[in-house]
Amino acid sequence: MPQFPELETERFVLRQITKNDSVDMFQYFSLDEVTRFYDVESFTNIRQAEELIQRWNERFERSQAIRWGITLKSLNRVIGTCGFHGWKKNHYKAEIGYELAPEYWRQGFMTEAIEKIIEYGFNDLGLNRIEAFVEPENVGSRTVLEKVGFREEGLLKEHYFWRNRFVDNVIYAFLKKDYKVH
Repeated sequence: MPQFPELETERFVLRQITKNDSVDMFQYFSLDEVTRFYDVESFTNIRQAEELIQRWNERFERSQAIRWGITLKSLNRVIGTCGFHGWKKNHYKAEIGYELAPEYWRQGFMTEAIEKIIEYGFNDLGLNRIEAFVEPENVGSRTVLEKVGFREEGLLKEHYFWRNRFVDNVIYAFLKKDYKVH
């Protein structure tokens, strides 16, 4: 099994998520404001958090994805996650995904975490392109992406079907040639 990389920023340790983190994840994944733009329904029991953690770890073991738990150094509990999926080693691209507990929104936390995983993606995973698909109304996420260097490439009309409706996505991308360490 591959070794899970632990990353560190000024305020965080980004580490593998375990079943022990399921209570923390359940607390924020049960909030509609967190899942509003997410491809899961709001959690109603802790088993859903356990299953999500298991899926993410299985995908890591198969080299299909990597999802870090965002933990404050001052508090070893998961306050959000971030990572790459849709990742195929020889295709040199992946899609970024993330979420954060609402009490930590608008404090620069996700920006700090994403900057670190972008660095890891380009320098350690050998990615050339990192993509993000965001619903047009998700202004917070769009702002974070633009702040760290992603560029909007266009609107994908009715890109996927979710919650009984077709949903548009704005596609963002960050190319390695445009990456400069901050």
